[in-house]
Amino acid sequence: MQLKAVRRRVLPGIAMLTALAAGAAGLTGCTGGSGGGGTSDSKAGGSAAVPAQPGKYRSLPAPCKAVADSKKLKGMLPAGDSLTQEQRDQMYTGVADASYDGDRHVGCRWTGQSPEETRLLSVRFERVVSYDRTATSDDDKAKQVYVRRLTDAKLPFPGPTGSPATSPTPAAPTPAPPASPTPAGGAPSSPAASPSAPVELGSRVLEGLGSDAFLEDKLSPAGASAAQSRTVRIVFRTSNVIVTIEHSVQPALPGTVPPSTETQDRTRQLAQALAERFSE
Repeated sequence: MQLKAVRRRVLPGIAMLTALAAGAAGLTGCTGGSGGGGTSDSKAGGSAAVPAQPGKYRSLPAPCKAVADSKKLKGMLPAGDSLTQEQRDQMYTGVADASYDGDRHVGCRWTGQSPEETRLLSVRFERVVSYDRTATSDDDKAKQVYVRRLTDAKLPFPGPTGSPATSPTPAAPTPAPPASPTPAGGAPSSPAASPSAPVELGSRVLEGLGSDAFLEDKLSPAGASAAQSRTVRIVFRTSNVIVTIEHSVQPALPGTVPPSTETQDRTRQLAQALAERFSE
């Protein structure tokens, strides 16, 4: 009887040890299979997409102050002699555009008047944000916005598919009138002097300004009783910010045409100063 009791106690213990050993073996097998399967699943499912880096700029400077700090502003806007110093300071301070999101869209405007002409200047800053950074970064989104504006201006995109007009095509020279015949017994008469036509610099893609840039130059239709106004617009991109500058010149005298070279030069100098302001 005692022997049977001992056997009964030993047998359950052996059975338990056997079950534990089998479980450990099964666990080892599952672990090995899981390791191999985990590698396979990682290859099949792929790693999670790394979100694109946000743009360089998280906020925008105040455009009125950014431009007012530049001495070039006074060269672009005439101030009549009748203005007091306080009125001049107020004119050069500018008027900020209404904005519901100062971190995304801001702008400023200036108006300068003299007896000879009226000039308008506007500057706008736009910070572009991509809401799907898994597919498009802020910089890439800003470039898409820039390309749309370049297309709207009917200018070719620089690259293999487009040939940007980086240098303006000079106007054809005006032929001089033929010399008058030599009078009998007299010296040859000199041809009448013909004033050379001002060089017109057209719209084109610009180089050396921000990441991408273009310039539009538009002249209003000529009228019998009104002077032609000229508007130069420069759009450039720096990282995820797009800057737009518009400079309009309206002469007071009919038949007067604002010079293309001077208007573009002043606008481009201001654009360069703003590009350097963003690179600081």
